[in-house]
Amino acid sequence: MSYHSSKEVLTLNKLTRMYNFECKMFLGMNSLFEQKALNRYFRSSTHLGGAFCTIFTSLALIVFGKGNIRLAGAAGALALLVSHLQVVLMKKLFPRKRPYMTLKQTKVLHNPLKDHSFPSGHTTAVFSVITPLIVFFPLLALLLIPVGITVGLSRIYLGLHYPSDVLAGMVLGISVGLLSCMVI
Repeated sequence: MSYHSSKEVLTLNKLTRMYNFECKMFLGMNSLFEQKALNRYFRSSTHLGGAFCTIFTSLALIVFGKGNIRLAGAAGALALLVSHLQVVLMKKLFPRKRPYMTLKQTKVLHNPLKDHSFPSGHTTAVFSVITPLIVFFPLLALLLIPVGITVGLSRIYLGLHYPSDVLAGMVLGISVGLLSCMVI
């Protein structure tokens, strides 16, 4: 017979309620998967957080930019490198299965990612690159924050991440992006 203190039971109940709420949010967003316009939009925008777009953006700013543009590119590249290493480590430390592997009703594209879910690498990457740009050029926030949020939402919509994976990626990307601005 196992013994759990009332404090442990309350903690488990809270975690269960939070997970259930997160699953409801996830399934609500993912249930829109069959809408052609949204599908096209999110399937395209998700690539803005991928390796090609984020690395290319940082390198292009470094190579073709001058002054603060070059500094923002360098800070973004540094943030991208550091945050990627952290994402790899966190995926090993917190091996959370992707939603499509645990929630049967999830809709997902053919050949989805098989690695762990937490945190969202695409969301981390896009916020790592856009944060230095916003620091150096604050008006860009009006354009870049919606881009970052769209990448995060696309990861949920496509059935690849829970909302907390995306939120963790956003926090990690912003944090490392800000720290890289202090170092550059």
